[in-house]
Amino acid sequence: MTVTIPSIHYLAILPVILLLGGALCLLLATALLRNKVTTVAATSLTVAVSLAAFATTFWQWRCVDRSGPTTTVAHAIVLDGFSVVATGVIVLGLALSALVAHDWAIRERVQGAEFHILALTSTAGAVLMTQANDLIVIFLGLEILSIGLYVLVAFDRHRATSAEAALKYFLLGGFASAIFIYGAALVYGATGSTNLSSISYFLGANVVLHPGLLYAGGALLLVGFAFKVAAVPFHLWSPDVYQGAPTPVTGLMASIVKVGAFAAFIRVLISALGTQLDTWRPIFWVLIVFTTLVGASLALVQRNTKRMLAYSSINHAGFMLLGLWAGTIRGTAATLFYVMTYAPIVIATFAVLTLVGGVGDENHDIAHYRGLARRQPWLGAALAVLLLSQLGVPLTTGFYAKFAVLAAVVDAGNTTLAVIALLGAAIAAVFYLRWTFTLYADDDLDAARIVVPTMTGLVIGLGVAATVVFGVWPGPLAALAQHATVLFSP
Repeated sequence: MTVTIPSIHYLAILPVILLLGGALCLLLATALLRNKVTTVAATSLTVAVSLAAFATTFWQWRCVDRSGPTTTVAHAIVLDGFSVVATGVIVLGLALSALVAHDWAIRERVQGAEFHILALTSTAGAVLMTQANDLIVIFLGLEILSIGLYVLVAFDRHRATSAEAALKYFLLGGFASAIFIYGAALVYGATGSTNLSSISYFLGANVVLHPGLLYAGGALLLVGFAFKVAAVPFHLWSPDVYQGAPTPVTGLMASIVKVGAFAAFIRVLISALGTQLDTWRPIFWVLIVFTTLVGASLALVQRNTKRMLAYSSINHAGFMLLGLWAGTIRGTAATLFYVMTYAPIVIATFAVLTLVGGVGDENHDIAHYRGLARRQPWLGAALAVLLLSQLGVPLTTGFYAKFAVLAAVVDAGNTTLAVIALLGAAIAAVFYLRWTFTLYADDDLDAARIVVPTMTGLVIGLGVAATVVFGVWPGPLAALAQHATVLFSP
C-alpha cells in the first residue's frame, strides 16, 4: 500500500500554525507551572502571536500578488487575496479582544490562561474557514471555532445566565453543524467531490438533469451558514448568547465569527455554486428581507444594550448578505469591505459595554448610559461615534460599507431589494439615535465615574480612529477589498 503525502505550502497555513502553537504553549505552561501563568503573560503572548500572524499576511500578500492564487494540502487549502485579507482582520480582532479581556479579567479577578487558550484556538478555526477550499475543511474550521466559543460563553462561572447561554449555543450549534455536514454529504453525492474547485468545474462542465440532490444539499449548507451569521429565521440563539456571555467574549464572537463565516459562505456560494446563481438568489432575497427588517424592528423594543447589539448584528448580517446576492466581483468586494470595517467597530463598542457593565458585568440596561457623555465626554463621544458608524452616518466607515453593498445590488439589477434594506436601516436608526441621545441626556453629574484602564482605552481609541479615518478616506480599504476579490481563487 502506497501512502501519498500531499505537498504542503507552509506559508499558506502559517497563521493557523502560529495560533495553535501559541495556544499549545500556554496550555503546557499552565500545566507545568501549576497555574503560575499570570494574566499579563497570557495576554502578552496572545497579542504577540496575533501580531505575528498579522505580519505573516503581508508575506502571503506578496506571494499572491506575484504568483497568483495557489492551493495546497491536496487542494484543500487556498492562498489567495481574499483569504489573506480576511485572516488579517481576524487576527487583529483577536489582539484587540485580548486587550479588553485582560482588563476585564483583572476587574473580575479571573486568573489563568484558559481564556486566551480558548480564544487562540477559536481564532485558528475562523482563519481555517477563510482558507478552506473543501467542504470538509470548512466543517473542521467551523467546529474548531465553535467548540472554543461554547466554553468561552460559559466562562463566567458566577453568572447563571452565562451557563444558560452556553447551553443554548451548544445545543443549537450542534444541530446547525449536523445540518451542515449532511448538506455537504448531499452535495458530494450530486457532484462526486467536496472540493470547491472540483464542484465548480463539475457544475460548469455538466448539465445536471436531476438536480434535486444538489438543491437539497445546497439548502442544508445555507441553513448551517445562516445559523452562524445569525440570519433570520436562524437567529434565535443570538440575543440570549450575546446577553449571557462575558462582554469581552461577545465582542470576540461578533467580530471573528462574522468574518470567518462570511468568508466561507462566499467561497461556497461564489466559488463552488456560482453556476447556480439563479437558483439560490430568490432564497437569498427572502433571507435578506427578513434579516434586515426583523433585526432592526426587534432591536427597538430592547432595554438591554447587549441584546440591542445582538439584533443590530442581525441587521448588519442582512446587509452583508446583499453582496452575496449580487454574486459579482463588486458585491463580493463590498461584503469583504463591510466585514473588514465592522470587526474593529463592534469590538470597540463592546469594550465600552465592558466598562459600563461594572463588577459582575450586570449593568447593561440602557439607563446606565444616561448622561455618560456629560460625565465623561471622551468616553461618551467615542461610543456615540461607534453607534453612528453602525447606523451608517456619512464620514464613517459604516456609511461607505452600506453604500457599497447597496450599489452592488442596484448594479446587479434589483432596486427593490436595496430599498427594502434601506427601510431596515431607517428602522435601525431609531434605536441607534435613542442610545446616542441617552448619552447626552441630563443626569446627575456627581454619579460615579467609570475608570478606563489603559488597554481598554487603547482599543476604544483605535476603533474610533479606524471608523473616522477610513470613513473620511475609504479609498485604501476599498481598493484593498477590490484587489483581494480580483485575486480570489475561482
